[in-house]
Amino acid sequence: MTQGSRYDLLVVGGGINGAGIARDAAGRGLSVLLCEQHDLAAHTSSCSTKLIHGGLRYLEYREFGLVRKALQERETLLRAAPHIMWPLRFVMPHMPDLRPAWLIRAGLFLYDHLARRELLPGSRGIDMRRHPAGAPLVESIKRGFVYSDGWVDDARLVVLNALDAQEHGATILTRTKLIGAVRAGGEWHAQLQQEDGSVLDVRAGAIANAAGPWVGELLHGPLGRGAHHSVRLVKGSHIVVPKLFDHDHAYIFQNPDKRIIFAIPYEHDFTLIGTTDIEYHGDPAEVSITPDEIQYLCDSINRYFRRQIAPRDVSWTYSGVRPLLEDENADNPSAVTRDYRLELDAPAGEAPLLSVFGGKITTFRKLAEEAVDELTRALQKNAPAWTAARAPLPGGDIVGANFKRFLAQFQQQYSWLPAALAHRYARAYGTRAPKVIGTARSLDDLGQTFTPGLYEAELRYLRDVEWARSSKDVLWRRSKLGLHVEAGTLERVAGEIDAWFAREPASQHA
Repeated sequence: MTQGSRYDLLVVGGGINGAGIARDAAGRGLSVLLCEQHDLAAHTSSCSTKLIHGGLRYLEYREFGLVRKALQERETLLRAAPHIMWPLRFVMPHMPDLRPAWLIRAGLFLYDHLARRELLPGSRGIDMRRHPAGAPLVESIKRGFVYSDGWVDDARLVVLNALDAQEHGATILTRTKLIGAVRAGGEWHAQLQQEDGSVLDVRAGAIANAAGPWVGELLHGPLGRGAHHSVRLVKGSHIVVPKLFDHDHAYIFQNPDKRIIFAIPYEHDFTLIGTTDIEYHGDPAEVSITPDEIQYLCDSINRYFRRQIAPRDVSWTYSGVRPLLEDENADNPSAVTRDYRLELDAPAGEAPLLSVFGGKITTFRKLAEEAVDELTRALQKNAPAWTAARAPLPGGDIVGANFKRFLAQFQQQYSWLPAALAHRYARAYGTRAPKVIGTARSLDDLGQTFTPGLYEAELRYLRDVEWARSSKDVLWRRSKLGLHVEAGTLERVAGEIDAWFAREPASQHA
């Protein structure tokens, strides 16, 4: 790109909503520029509970429209990226003192039937004394329920949306911040500051403000606008501990304070536990878990599992700030709606500005579709929606969405890869995995080893194709290999990766 380049749409924000909007718009033929002040999915969109779900607990708050919309999206998304998303069965132990069984059965019946299901089985009651999921739990739990939702690698979902946007013609600029924008002559004149301090001047027919926790700050600052809606910042924190069970089901636990806590199989060797809901007033980029949150999550789990955990058992933590749509009627952060609002500012003869308030990862595709519908109308462009049909994300064009069969074929094709590495490549990159491997015919051909399972060939791919620029991008967002680095060596491994990026800098995508 060059100074003064013009685009139909400038998208500000490289989280799931911004990447989704960029993909949808580029696929409709609009010229699109996306800028993100940090890395893709650097904040909220890599800090979720990593579920594609309708939100069973939102039925309790009578959010029927939101739950139905999210349930409708589950199978669309599962078909679009079966390598990074897959069905997951959830076990809900019955605690008679918290909710009666009839109420849970009624909620699950509604959850099963609010939207059509083709891939996911329905719910049922189980005897915990006979079901494998009962074995790790305290003896007093005799019965429970099982239902379906989905799992997603959230950070990779963002990257794949950005990659698909680029392959449809969009320009993606990471580590590039919008510092000013004014309307003039029926278009936006915007200034973008890059990591080296240089400023790009660009023009755009419209702007989509998808800055997540910074949506209001962006409006009142660089964009100089007001808004009818606002967001409420709620911190969600998670802990990761060595695995507490060996089966492939997840758990959803009801706490006495009416909060819901998940315990999910994670990265083969771990259990992911979360989340908390706490009002947050600080810088979204500086959010972190507190000792009280860690203890709360440990206590919540210890209510149910035979094996007790303590803060000393925690292998890793992460926290994110969710920009929830402000709800004056909800005092409890857990009750704040997870729905979204799109606010279009389009005075006659002026360039449109669309701002995104709220949302959840499961509904990102629908949000993006609705956002681009509004923008194309404002821009007077005839560009029909396309992502609801069979529109796989990069690597997701797996025949019949059958990952198991694809994995077997991939392992046969690259029989020299260790099974664990072949599985990780197939999961992370799907049908694009051969591009990571390139012409390699042995592990030695993959280049320098940074930590077991991470080779130079993959770093090169992540740099050249997926905008990775640092060890954090690689170890904690594009993968979760940081969890598997040998104890005491993480700092050294990260330093070697950062040194490699310094020696082998990438040219900016354009």
